[in-house]
Amino acid sequence: DVQLVESGGGSVQAGESVRLSCVTSGGTEDGFYVAWIRQVPGKGREGVASIYTGTDRTYYADSVKGRFAIWQDNAKATVYLEINYLRPEDTASYYCAAGRPSKWGLLDSRTYQSWGQGTQVTVS
Repeated sequence: DVQLVESGGGSVQAGESVRLSCVTSGGTEDGFYVAWIRQVPGKGREGVASIYTGTDRTYYADSVKGRFAIWQDNAKATVYLEINYLRPEDTASYYCAAGRPSKWGLLDSRTYQSWGQGTQVTVS
């Protein structure tokens, strides 16, 4: 199983940027998908971005295209999510998760079996 540890959240002002990190371990060398999924209390999970570690191919939710960026540093086994021009509605717990393609798609939380503990981003 893949283990994931997030960091980088915090309280930020609207309009600023934040970079989240997800250190992975235990993944296979041929690659796997890592997604950033956010959740607001009382609401469902929303997949915002995903990357295939084998090819660097990325996928974004339409709602975040142009503001969110996902990439990886293979040497550090770390996947990053940068959120630019933060909005109050970006306030959420952000989780990174690892998995294989499924019938639900790469931005659906049901695709992912391994999850980190999450990191909170609060925008005011």
